[in-house]
Amino acid sequence: MIESLKICGISDPKTLNYILTHSNPPKYIGFITNYKKSKRFIEYEKLKELLNVNKRNIKFISVLVDPTQEILEKIKNLNFDYYQLYDVEPERTKEIKLKYGIKIITALTVSKEDDVIKYKNYQGISDIILFDSKGYHKSESFDHSLLDIVPNKLSKMIAGNIQIDDISNFKNKDFIIDLSGSLEDTYGKKDINKINKLLNLFAKI
Repeated sequence: MIESLKICGISDPKTLNYILTHSNPPKYIGFITNYKKSKRFIEYEKLKELLNVNKRNIKFISVLVDPTQEILEKIKNLNFDYYQLYDVEPERTKEIKLKYGIKIITALTVSKEDDVIKYKNYQGISDIILFDSKGYHKSESFDHSLLDIVPNKLSKMIAGNIQIDDISNFKNKDFIIDLSGSLEDTYGKKDINKINKLLNLFAKI
């Protein structure tokens, strides 16, 4: 069955509070920390203020694309439980994990089987492997059947333009499901009604 849910790209206090106080909250919430191309990116001072809340046992994730030492030092005391790293090699990932004493989600962008098997390079380093599309902030899809080669024992997350109505298709899979774009309105803002629909649907699966 689905292991849990992650809602990514939260950027305002109203939406965050809604999720935190929902009767069926997700296990994870992601915040875009350094990728300025994303419409979900949050400037540091706003991020610092946004994270100053009671997390109510929900894990907060900093989403980072090839982070510099400067940004890692800047965010090291913020209220994060995980760093989700894109475009970071295994040795650098290990260095970040050890230096900052934080759990790591390694994000692998997938378009072919060779991309999937890169997870082997991060075993023993990363706590979770995220399989995402090549679109980064563009919410593109990829062929999820490519993940059939991934062992059940691997702690894994899946993203890439997953829609709310797709959730039931994963009910026999042991993935953490990561949604972002499908929870937004036509203006790219998180839609509380869609979030509510997702959380209530997941509770029934």
